[in-house]
Amino acid sequence: MEPTIVKIKSIDKVTHDVLRIVTEKPSNYTFHPGQATDVSINKNGWKDEKRPFTFTCLPDNDYIEFTIKTYPSHQSVTNQLLQLNRGDELILHDVFGDIAYKGEGIFIAGGAGVTPFISIFRYLQSKNEIGNNKLIFANKTKNDIIREEEFKTLLNENFINVLSDETVDGYQHGYITEDLLQANIGDLNKNFYVCGPPPMMDAIEKMLANLHVNEKLIIKEAF
Repeated sequence: MEPTIVKIKSIDKVTHDVLRIVTEKPSNYTFHPGQATDVSINKNGWKDEKRPFTFTCLPDNDYIEFTIKTYPSHQSVTNQLLQLNRGDELILHDVFGDIAYKGEGIFIAGGAGVTPFISIFRYLQSKNEIGNNKLIFANKTKNDIIREEEFKTLLNENFINVLSDETVDGYQHGYITEDLLQANIGDLNKNFYVCGPPPMMDAIEKMLANLHVNEKLIIKEAF
């Protein structure tokens, strides 16, 4: 795909360090829920600094939405995104991604690794096919949870939060463990969608192997 320049329509914060950026959508621009694209900023010195960001809108929306975790202490693309305004431009590159919905299952995410699942769950809601899908979401604190209220509405008791750095009533404390997975999985013959930092993903895959989950049922994306 040829690089495509799009204007920012709106930019705002959804958590203390996560941006929602909405842009124009080029005609005939296509992707599947769960996919991403490399994005750069159309400003001198930043055009060649590409970073992968997941689409969090639906493919048939008339706009493109990204939900992006920023790192203000880094002199990087995400820090530069914090300086952008409506009317500024981004450059979209190739569409890619290994996560696609293949049927009901357990979604396991760490931090910004939840972003591919936002589009997938919104897509399932649009088709009234949320079903018995479950999301296990690991974060440091409650304030770090991306789209918490939306996921609560979509999933009800099938939305399980795990907080490592604080104790909050109604939330699991610590880390995702083999015992926690076993308590929430039930039937092993289902899909497991995993996305998060590589060390977390390695740990989750080992836990799933210990629980004798067929590796062919694991759909994953490093984030």
